[in-house]
Amino acid sequence: MGTRAQIPNQIKVQATSITMVPTKELTPNPVNRNKHPKKQIENLAKQYEYQGMRNPIVVSNQSGLVVAGNGRLLAAKKAGLEEIPVSFQDFVSAEQEYAYGIADNGTAIWSDLDYVAINADLQELGPDFDIDMLGIADFELDFDKSNAQPSKDKSKNKLTFLECPHCKEQFEQSQATVISESSTKKNKL
Repeated sequence: MGTRAQIPNQIKVQATSITMVPTKELTPNPVNRNKHPKKQIENLAKQYEYQGMRNPIVVSNQSGLVVAGNGRLLAAKKAGLEEIPVSFQDFVSAEQEYAYGIADNGTAIWSDLDYVAINADLQELGPDFDIDMLGIADFELDFDKSNAQPSKDKSKNKLTFLECPHCKEQFEQSQATVISESSTKKNKL
């Protein structure tokens, strides 16, 4: 397989190739903790019909199981895809494999969609755009908020990051909470 690609800080890039694999040869993970309701799988299958499958499934070279993409596999089968893109990856332990499978879905929960901006964007997409293709459960166009317009000044649409002076971690400014030193000190008698 060759050596793994490296990024400057020496973190291994594990996803270095994609292989087309028949869906019948893939084994869903029996301990997948992300539950996929029927409506979600139907919507994802509809998205595949609309624009094809873009995101590969991750399969462990150690266990042979689908680690990330169990829902994508179900949707691909529902859409009638016989082959799908797979990234076969190495994990150093069963624990690392499990953690990746949970994190693949868990970290997505941290994000917040800007529904006001999405409503404004939809005006530009036209009346024939199928909002189900957004993949947002029970999304409805909010006409009261649809008047919100993205800024014409492109610099205002860019994310701004702040760096914590203590741990040096970076945070997107709108997600950061500033806590003053005085508010964290306890009152002494």
